[in-house]
Amino acid sequence: MDKSLSNLTWRKSTLSGTNNDNCVEVANLPGGNRAVRDSKNPNGPVLKFAFDEWHAFIGGVKKGRFDQR
Repeated sequence: MDKSLSNLTWRKSTLSGTNNDNCVEVANLPGGNRAVRDSKNPNGPVLKFAFDEWHAFIGGVKKGRFDQR
C-alpha cells in the first residue's frame, strides 16, 4: 500500500456489524477526495476518487441506481 495512505482514518458503515466480511472502508483525502479499500485486505489496493466522482457515485447510490433488480 502507498505509505501516504497508511495514516488515514478509515471508516465503514455502522450497518456492517462486527464482521469485516463484505465491507468497504472509506477515508478522506485532501480536497474532498476519497480513498476506498476492501476491509478484508487493508494492505491491498486502494481506489482513489476525485471529489466530483465520489459525489456522483453517492448520488447514484441514494437514487437506487445500483440496486439489483
